[in-house]
Order: sequence, then structure tokens, then C-alpha cells
Amino acid sequence: MKRRQFIKNTAACSTLLSLPFPSASRLFAANLPSDLTNLSASDLSLAIRTKQASCVEVMQAYLDRIHRYNPIYNAIVSMVSDDELLKQALQADQALARNEYWGWMHGMPHAVKDLTPVAGLRYTSGSPMFASRIAEEDSSFVTKIRSQGAIFIGKTNTPEFGLGSQCYNPVFGTTGSACNPALTSGGSSGGAACGLGTHMLPVADGGDMMGSLRNPGAFNNVIGFRPSTTVVMEEGDAKNRLLWTSGPMGRNTRDTINLLQTMALNPVFNDLKPLTLDKIKIGWMGNLDNYLAMEPGIIELCEASLAEVAGAGALVESMQSGFTMSDLWESWTTLRHYGRMNMLDYYEDPNTRELLKPELIWEIEQGLNYNEQDAEKANIIRTNWYSELDRMFGEYDFLVLPTAQVFPFPKEIHWPKEINGREMDTYHRWMEVVILGSMGGIPAVNVPVGFDTKDRPMGMQVMGKFGDDKKVLEFALAYEQITGHLDKRPNLIAVDD
Repeated sequence: MKRRQFIKNTAACSTLLSLPFPSASRLFAANLPSDLTNLSASDLSLAIRTKQASCVEVMQAYLDRIHRYNPIYNAIVSMVSDDELLKQALQADQALARNEYWGWMHGMPHAVKDLTPVAGLRYTSGSPMFASRIAEEDSSFVTKIRSQGAIFIGKTNTPEFGLGSQCYNPVFGTTGSACNPALTSGGSSGGAACGLGTHMLPVADGGDMMGSLRNPGAFNNVIGFRPSTTVVMEEGDAKNRLLWTSGPMGRNTRDTINLLQTMALNPVFNDLKPLTLDKIKIGWMGNLDNYLAMEPGIIELCEASLAEVAGAGALVESMQSGFTMSDLWESWTTLRHYGRMNMLDYYEDPNTRELLKPELIWEIEQGLNYNEQDAEKANIIRTNWYSELDRMFGEYDFLVLPTAQVFPFPKEIHWPKEINGREMDTYHRWMEVVILGSMGGIPAVNVPVGFDTKDRPMGMQVMGKFGDDKKVLEFALAYEQITGHLDKRPNLIAVDD
């Protein structure tokens, strides 16, 4: 039977998936692409559900693509064998033939960030200390993804212990940007974002402490969403917010929402529609009144995209917080470095210390300078920042900043030592722009803003009030309708080129 008919209405995907497949098949019709990896995750899900593409066909298409491009981009690591994956895909097809539907990811290939355990798969955290470790059980959100029918094909590359927005480690090497493999993919969810940008993955998960979902999103021209810290994480609450959270990434906003629906503690993200931009008020924070060093060209790209948003009816205003940003940085570094004391055993053992990257050793040594009283003072500053965010969100629907302070840089460079003539005094200072969202624990989505004259991608962070995740995502849906940045596809380099 020829695969001619296909549902091509992503916005209706969640509704369609709830219908019996014959009814869904009759609603819309379009041509199924010859390369199944070109389908969005939402469309791929529907193709499988309506039996217009078999799980074996889908798996083979993705394996072919991975074998062709992954040796160049190095996004996916610890791959399961082709034979085993095709066997699992056949089992998924057989289940569908028995009218057993496992969920929206039924038979879809998925790779989990290598900071998260997946039962039976290698779990290295990018560290030579754990190069041979095999996970004994799934993490909680992996269990949810598995319950939706995903087939785990391997892991996505990450920097050692997720430290740094540059995706390199001594176990697997460096991941390149989907837009140019000579440049960094960002991090720490660099493998995930590159896998999306190269279409080696339909959708991807990651985590974000210091921009680790947002920065790779910008550096690979995909969507990265850091949810409010209580949406996915079981720890903490609105008052006691974690500094980090797991979250979803996608080739587009709809795919990102669908994965968030799977990962969320309280799945309420299945009926989101593009936000009506009339009367929406946006606060553009730029480079924080020159507080942040910014590579030339970034501000201009963001402002050009915001002009399109304004043209669609939103009110965009330049604004600045009255908060002392150097205090926010001091609070951030105190809490971050003091938190590294949970890795002190690795530092004190000479056999493991020699295996740690210099940046981690430095963070641990910084943490040794702090105590509980310092952390308490830092948390007071953070609580004051919550109040300042609430004040600003009382005036604006969204606050917007560039996603990064530099464009993707050569992947041989571990971190930028200076930006636009200003020296960076720490290995992570070049990503200070993301801590406003991280310290607030608020929802923040990276949306693309296009490319510079060197064809390097960039994005901007759209941040909402704590708990306003739906509203942020609905803005991203609307933004995607009025801009075409996600449509630009990279000219990929294959292993046999």
C-alpha cells in the first residue's frame, strides 16, 4: 500500500490523536515526505498512529540518517545496535496491528541526555569516572517517556557533569552545531539540540541550570524551553525553587509542548493555541544597559524579530530592572558553587580528582570558601529578585533578553575568554545573560531570531511570570507563525562527503 495520505495539521495534532484512526485519516490529506526524518515529531506521531508509516520504516530512516551525519556532528552517543532497535520497532508495529497503542511516541526513536539514567543503557555523565557505568533503572521522566511508547536508541552528548555551555567531554569528544559542525553546539544539552537541528532525533529532552536548554536551542536554531521549576521537578515549590530543571526541546513549539505534556507532573499542556498578540506588552531588556558584554550583531537580530512581533500587534518597550545585577551574580555564584560540595568526595580522593575537568575543580574550590550563612544571604538576594520579577511582570506580560552573549564559537575553544573587548573573569561569565530566568525559576523559552552575516544562529529568551508556562508557550506558537527562522535548514555535512 502506497503511503500517500498524511495528516498535516500540527496545531490539531493532540485532538487528532485522541480520535479513532479512520476518522483522523479522513480529516486532512497531504503528501508524506520521502524522508520520514523530515516530519516534525507531532506529524511523525500521527503518521505512525494512522499506520501511514511503519515503526520499522521510521527507525530505519533515522538510523540511516544517524550513520550518515553523526560521525561529523557527534550528537548521539552510546547507540544501541541497529538489529536491536529494528527488533523493537517491529514489536511496536505488531502492537499496533493488535490495536495496542502505547502513546504519542509509539515506536518513535528517542535519545536521553547523558546526565539521566535509562535502564540498561550506558550512563557516563560525560566523565571518565563513569565511562562504563550502566544504568539500573529509569529516572522518573524517562519512565514517563517510555510509557508513551518511545524506543530509546542511545544518549545525547553533554559536557562533563553538565558543566559549561560547551558540549565536550573526554569520553565522547565534542558536539558541533547543527548549523556548522566546526562550531560549538552549546550546552549542556548540546547533543540534544544538535540531534534536533540535524533531524537525527524527532524531539529531545534536556536540563537547564545556566541556560542549558536555552543556549543550545539558540546555537542550533531549535526551540528550548525551561519550565517553571515545579512543572517537571518533584522537589521544591513556589517559595523554594530549584536552580535547575529538566525540560523539553523541539524542532518547533508544538513538538516541545507535546514532550512537556509527557514530562510534566501535572499534564495540562494539551490544548495550547497561539497567543493573540494584541495588547500584549513586552519588556525588552537588551544588554541590561551595557552591564553585559555582547558580541556585535546579537542585539540587532533580536530587535529585528521584536519589530515583527510589534507589527503583529504587541507593544514592545525597552526597559530595565532597578535590581543591582552584580548582586544577582554574587548570589548566583554563591549558590552554584556552594552546591558543588555534593561532589567534594571526588575532589578529596586523589584517584578521582585527576579525572575531573579544571572547571569543576575550580567550582569545588570556590565552594569551599562558602558556608551555610553565605548561602542564606544569597537566598535573601534571590528572594528579593522574586519580588522584583513579580513587580516587572505586573507591568509586562513577558521580559525578553538575548539567549547568549556570543554567537556559536569554534568548538576547540572551551569557553570565550573575552566578549567585544571585555575579559570574562570566570569560565561561565559569558552566559550571565541566562541567570535572570534561572534565579527566578521562571518559564523561559528560546525562540530563534535568525542568522548573522557569518550564518551563525542566535535566539532570544522570552520569560514569563512563575507558573505562566502556558502563556509563554502560547507566545512561542504565535511567534512561530509570524517569523520564518525555524524554516531555515542547514546544509549538513555527511560522513562520506
